[in-house]
Amino acid sequence: MAALAIVVVLGGAWAGGVAGRSRREALWQPAGPMTPTLAPSPTPSPTPSPSPSPSASPSAQAPAPPVADGPSGAMRFTGTSAVALTFDDGPDPVNTPRILDILKQNGVKATFCLVGFRARDHPELVRRIAAEGHSLCNHSWQHLLDLAKHDDGYIRADLQRTNDAIHNAAPGVPITLFRAPGGNFTPGLVAMARQMGMRSAYWDVDPRDWESAKYGTGGPMIEHVVGAVNSSTRPGSIVLSHDNGKPDTIEAYRRLIPTLKNRFTLVPL
Repeated sequence: MAALAIVVVLGGAWAGGVAGRSRREALWQPAGPMTPTLAPSPTPSPTPSPSPSPSASPSAQAPAPPVADGPSGAMRFTGTSAVALTFDDGPDPVNTPRILDILKQNGVKATFCLVGFRARDHPELVRRIAAEGHSLCNHSWQHLLDLAKHDDGYIRADLQRTNDAIHNAAPGVPITLFRAPGGNFTPGLVAMARQMGMRSAYWDVDPRDWESAKYGTGGPMIEHVVGAVNSSTRPGSIVLSHDNGKPDTIEAYRRLIPTLKNRFTLVPL
């Protein structure tokens, strides 16, 4: 008796999976094409392609705060997650070299808001600030807190005189920033600075390192500045401090800069 044997050979393969995962995300690759060698048979139901799970998406970051959120539209934030350290009222022949040394040792760039007559008196420090890659900012000629109360001609002459002193020390260096004395910005000051090619830079963090009557000097002031800056700085912050006549501030930043560098990207404005 003969027996009829029917052999049906089925074969197939699926290829696919999840491709390489970077530090921030996983990229899904679609499954490879099916290449079955089948006898005619009913068409199989399609298998849905895998969809990335929520955990595979890039981690969401908080949006950067609005840049021009300071008084009269001055910059309060950097506009990115990076943090900018700014030092006002110099150059100071004692303290500016010390903060420059600390910044250099840590590979950090900052912004120096220079008072015009001090830039005139210490051109070698202006040159060093520029040569080491820091940003220079016009902080008016003599730090008049009521600068905005003067007429437009006076204000323009004051800011131009300051720019000239900086350029006499460091020809061609960009001066794209203006900070009003005391942060006393008005629409008129912001407009004048803009006409002269400068953005107005306010701040988000102010440790009030000038207020020694309240916080003391030496150790107490150093601890205050370290604590205030560490607790208040966030992504996008512009941090205000002073190098002129503020040795305690310099010592505070000797401790602060390595910590801030570990927490944030530090950039000049």
